[in-house]
Amino acid sequence: MSLFEALVLGLVQGLTEFLPISSTAHLRIVPALVGWDDPGVAFTAVTQLGTVVAVLLYFRHDLWAVATGFTAGLRRREARGSADYRMGWYLVVGTVPLGVFGLAFHEQVGTTARDLTVIATTLILLAVVLLVAERVGSRTRGLEDVRMRDAVVVGLAQATALVPGVSRAGATLTAGLFLGMQRDVAARFSFLLAVPAIVLSGLWEVRDAVDADDGVGLAPTLLATAVAFVAAYVTIEALLRFLATHSTTVFIVYRVLLGLLLFGLLGAGLIE
Repeated sequence: MSLFEALVLGLVQGLTEFLPISSTAHLRIVPALVGWDDPGVAFTAVTQLGTVVAVLLYFRHDLWAVATGFTAGLRRREARGSADYRMGWYLVVGTVPLGVFGLAFHEQVGTTARDLTVIATTLILLAVVLLVAERVGSRTRGLEDVRMRDAVVVGLAQATALVPGVSRAGATLTAGLFLGMQRDVAARFSFLLAVPAIVLSGLWEVRDAVDADDGVGLAPTLLATAVAFVAAYVTIEALLRFLATHSTTVFIVYRVLLGLLLFGLLGAGLIE
C-alpha cells in the first residue's frame, strides 16, 4: 500500500466509522472502484484505533466519570448505586456479544463476508430496518434511562456489524431507536460502547496489519490511523449536532443508493 492510498483510506475510515453507513464497507468499496487491493480486516481494525482515540478525547469527561465510578463500585458496595457504575457494567456487558461472535466467525469475517454482493445487500437491508426504527421509535428516553436490557440488545446489534455493510454505528443506532432512545442519545451510547469494542479488535489485529509480508506495512498503517483520528473527531461532533435536530433519512437514502450502485456495477462486470 502506498502512502497516498493510506491517506485516502484513513480519511474514509475516519469520516465513516461513526456514521450509520459502514466504514468497513467503504474500505472495501473505495479500493474496488479505483483498482486498489482490498486492505483487509487487520488494516481496518487497526485504523479504527485512531477513531477510538477520537472518542476517548471527545468523551474524556464522560469516560473518566464512568471509569472512576465503576472502579469505586467494584471496591465499595455503597458506591454501586451510581449511574456511572451502572454504565460501566453496561459497556462491559454490551461488548461481550461482539467478542463471542468475533472469535467464532473470525475467518468468515475476513473472507466470504467481504464479498461486494454481501455488502450491497446488507447496506440496503440495514437501511430498511433503520427506516422502521425511525417510524416506530418513541425517541423519549435519555442516557440516564439506559438499563441492562438496553445494553444487551444494543450489544447484540453491535455484533451484527461484523458483517461489512451492516455498520456498527448503524446497528447500534437502530437498536437504540427501537428501544425508544432519542437519536443523539442512541448515538452517544453507541460512541461509548465503541471504545472497548474497537480497542479489543484493533489490538487483536495489529500484528497482522503491520506485517511486512502479509499486511500493508507499518508506515501506511500509522499514517492511515492518524488521519482516521482527525477525521473521526470532526465527524463525532457534527453527527451529534445533526441528530439532535434531524432524522437519519439522509443516511437511509445514501445506503440504498450505494447498495443499488454496487449491484449495478457488479452486474455490469465493472467491478468484481
